[in-house]
Amino acid sequence: MKKFHVLTTALAAAAFLAGCGGDSAGDQSPRVAFTQMVNFGDSLSDVGTYDVGVVKLQGGGHFSINGVGATGLLYINWTEFLAATLHLPQPCAAETGLDPVVGAVPIIGDETATFHDASNGGTCLNYAQGGSRVTLQPGPGNRALFNATDPSTSGDALGALTIPVHDQIVNYLNHNSQAFSPNALVTVLAGANDVFVQTATVTAEITAGLPQDQAVGGAVAAMKQAADDLASDVNTMILAKGATHVVVVNIPDASLTPSATQSGASGVALTKLLVQTFNGELATKLQAGSSLLLVDAFTASEDQATNKAQYGLTDVATSVCTSSSSLVCTKNTLIPSVAPAASAAPATAANTFEYADGVHPTPYGYRLLSELVSEQLAIKGWL
Repeated sequence: MKKFHVLTTALAAAAFLAGCGGDSAGDQSPRVAFTQMVNFGDSLSDVGTYDVGVVKLQGGGHFSINGVGATGLLYINWTEFLAATLHLPQPCAAETGLDPVVGAVPIIGDETATFHDASNGGTCLNYAQGGSRVTLQPGPGNRALFNATDPSTSGDALGALTIPVHDQIVNYLNHNSQAFSPNALVTVLAGANDVFVQTATVTAEITAGLPQDQAVGGAVAAMKQAADDLASDVNTMILAKGATHVVVVNIPDASLTPSATQSGASGVALTKLLVQTFNGELATKLQAGSSLLLVDAFTASEDQATNKAQYGLTDVATSVCTSSSSLVCTKNTLIPSVAPAASAAPATAANTFEYADGVHPTPYGYRLLSELVSEQLAIKGWL
């Protein structure tokens, strides 16, 4: 098994045991005494923005396998695993709600967007939202993408808020005296939804008659701009506002996801080009220094796909959920080969798969991401 996986599994296990009162492993406290964790991003960091209405009714809320933790733990998302490692309370969504299309999505009654952060006395500091782009709206799942003429073309446009990352940071600052605590660990992971939007745009433009090189060139330019915008936000709205421990995670290799591979060789190549464009530009424009840690999830995801057994993975190509989106995937909506019997414990077999749906990890996939971040935190001297 890979070195970072062994190292950080031990760190996470020690933190978990310490949290349960065990002390045989000695003092496993992080070297930096973090008092809180603040998260910005998209569905990869979302811990329950849409856990309301029809989503909650179906047992959903996380973009993974809901109700099923990795290897017996209850955590699903990488930020939840990381919080356990840092001895911090489990993260909760700073804003919850849906903006559903009336008549197309059943209204249950608690869809109204509500902040649970310092704006109303709450303590939730995970601002990440499924479907969020870096600066632009609408993102995937937003009601603006609903096609009333032909609903079948609307995908998962169930009314996701998809607040852009830029606005997430603005909301945090507005609700927290325009500053970050020096004892906060701030995480940023975004850009994938811009990739998805641009790949769809290229396809539409080529279909409409635009030459391929022009369509692809426009998408590349858009991804560079998105990376520039994110780097600027990190530099001027996070680092410059008092944050001393900022983790920026680049986009994993989305060309390896089931969704991309199903689009054929050209779709895979385009997705990889756009991800690499974004990651390269982001690395160049971020303000390097002692307060910033850039984590290379792209390279790690490629290594996991190439050496899956060394990471405890059995499948890195199949979507394990049968639901249209992992947002409403549970152990009852898994492919037959891993679905548990009605009386069985959570589907541990599914947690050896990398992907829950076409683009989102299983809880085990999220755990691997958390371990990568933890390992880099340790190297940086923060853990």
